[in-house]
Amino acid sequence: MSNTTDEQEIIQLFVDGDRALRGADLSELRRIYADDYIQFDERGRITTREQLVQDLISHSIRFASINSKGRQVRLLEQNVAVIHGSEEDEIEQNGRRLQVNYLYTDVVIKREGRWQIVASQLVKQS
Repeated sequence: MSNTTDEQEIIQLFVDGDRALRGADLSELRRIYADDYIQFDERGRITTREQLVQDLISHSIRFASINSKGRQVRLLEQNVAVIHGSEEDEIEQNGRRLQVNYLYTDVVIKREGRWQIVASQLVKQS
């Protein structure tokens, strides 16, 4: 498989992920985010895949819109890539509607022939 094909698959993974977050598509989120997924947010708090799923189920967070920009894929090895980008999101969190802007770095790994997100780091932009 060529680097171009891997890059296209990774970009599609993130497009699918944005759509799954907006639609709270739990089965799709479990496909996209690895079992051992971990995210550090802008305050250094840790979230796992299952915590993200539970937040969506409980409606403590809802993604009204996600606008990803400047996504760059860096293939490091055959089965590892780092993705950098930014997002302008409109979320509902605990009953409040907020506009948030993030820079992010994600790590994706190809396991059993498919790419999954295994780690994320968010930095809030002012």
